Amino acid sequence: MKRKLVFFSGAGISAESGISTFRDSSGLWEHYNIEDVATPEAWNTNTDLVSDFYNQRRKQVIQSEPNSAHKLIATLENEFYVNVITQNIDDLHERAGSKNVLHLHGNIRLAKSSGPKQEEKFYPIDGWELTVNDKCTEGFRLRPHVVWFGEQVPALNDAAKIIQEADILVVIGTSLQVYPAAGLVHLAPDNCKCYVIDPNVDDFEIPSNFVNIKSKASDGMRELIKRILD
Repeated sequence: MKRKLVFFSGAGISAESGISTFRDSSGLWEHYNIEDVATPEAWNTNTDLVSDFYNQRRKQVIQSEPNSAHKLIATLENEFYVNVITQNIDDLHERAGSKNVLHLHGNIRLAKSSGPKQEEKFYPIDGWELTVNDKCTEGFRLRPHVVWFGEQVPALNDAAKIIQEADILVVIGTSLQVYPAAGLVHLAPDNCKCYVIDPNVDDFEIPSNFVNIKSKASDGMRELIKRILD
């Protein structure tokens, strides 16, 4: 039986594909406050601004390609039962070939209703633009399928169950600063082998049982593969 290998990924893995995060000093986030584009209040008060901002992010994602870190994760499905839990809203893991991907904070390639039944149905977006005319079956304007600051994380319990059953857990490209998602790494079972890949890993607050691989995502994945396949 294949061992269960779980990846918990963050923005650092997609940075090598050119996708910036809100912590970067450049890129799409540079001229925006988080409160203006990434909260339910922002959507309610300036819907067009929020929609346009995520249109631009979606366009960037579509123009980006999976990098070698994404692809190496996908190749490990030959040896392990692989689950990817990602904090990223891009679809680069799927496009690299990973089959079991759980998006904690949503998927920018999808939309959902801005009405009361947001989690019941998701709508694929054709292209990069979501417009004022795009509405759900009940007539509410479609919003990005993104978990904004101040919102609940619907996939949190599913992610917890996956990590609780892991034989190997790999944290890659995340500083573990965004809660409640960051708390998931503490749920790994006692016999689970745990790794963290990040060039800034020395600055992280992580459990002592984690093996640190101080590298960017692609280089770190090559090192990880040597270790877990040996």
